[in-house]
Amino acid sequence: MYMVTAGLITEGTKPGAPRLKDVAVLAGVSSATVSRALSGNGLVSARTRTKVQKAADELGFVMSYHASSLASGRSRNIGIVLPFVGRWYFSTVLEGAAAALMEAGYDLTLYNFEGDRYRESILSNFLLRKRLDAVVAVALNLDKQETEQLLSTGIPVVGVGGPLEGVSTISIDEFDAGRRATEHLIGLGHRKVAHVGGENEQERYFRTSGDRRSGYLHAMKSADLPVNPAWLLTSDYSFNDAYQQAKNLLADAGNRPTAVFSASDEMAAGVILAARDLGLSVPGNLSVIGIDAHPIGQSFGLTTLDQHAHDQGVQAVESILDQLAGTSAEPTNNVLPTNFLVRSSTAPPPDQ
Repeated sequence: MYMVTAGLITEGTKPGAPRLKDVAVLAGVSSATVSRALSGNGLVSARTRTKVQKAADELGFVMSYHASSLASGRSRNIGIVLPFVGRWYFSTVLEGAAAALMEAGYDLTLYNFEGDRYRESILSNFLLRKRLDAVVAVALNLDKQETEQLLSTGIPVVGVGGPLEGVSTISIDEFDAGRRATEHLIGLGHRKVAHVGGENEQERYFRTSGDRRSGYLHAMKSADLPVNPAWLLTSDYSFNDAYQQAKNLLADAGNRPTAVFSASDEMAAGVILAARDLGLSVPGNLSVIGIDAHPIGQSFGLTTLDQHAHDQGVQAVESILDQLAGTSAEPTNNVLPTNFLVRSSTAPPPDQ
């Protein structure tokens, strides 16, 4: 076994095990360089680090992260805080973050608020125990006191989902996504456009639903199109609830829209199935667009805007690692672009 002590990897006592100097000889570098390359402490070029790692792998040399943590004062453990785990967006951001952390050799500790159930105890207790190197907060609109409380621990914090004062963040422009989705339908000639969105978020969470709805309303107003109150549906972001609400709306033939913008792909899929169950053709009688690039969209031929949820998790971890390496500058709000995936669920209205 090999340990890291005071930033240097030292030999263990297991007979026959490769030694640090064996790795150094094979890589053609000094023992000190091997130590720095494998422990992450000190400056080593990417080329040299790769050469040392290749030699270590060839010899079966495995460093002890426990010992490395004692030497560096770091746990090599990143905390990720989520309001929900079971919803697609959050699980996909988590998947991206977990993959990036695994690639970088870091462990992950997950904190699930379960809505608001454990928010206070996690923010005021678990995250302040200084057992983490950094924290990624997903979809949490931390107030000034909460942000300062986390930053007071001296560890980097990165937010995902919206801007936070004094903290680097990764997000998309939710208002712009809602506007562009609606404008896509209007551009096809639709004048009767409904919207299925979520409930307006509490102040503790970013206004994803509210901003997407505002984008829809802005696009309709800019096109001088009326918004029928009956066409503003509020769902819980689930397939089943959106299906039932859309079915009730579409069953009224005299007050039926020709297009629906759904704030998520899962809800959009529910709308499409409701239309089909009522004998309506998509997109012949009804066009439907969502936001997400959820895998379910491919099965339904759903036109959507890709918000790159996986990449949001990856970029959050990259920002954290830059801060831990001391290479990042002032906090930045990185707004990712959303890209159209135009499929078969949208077309001009039936009267054109």
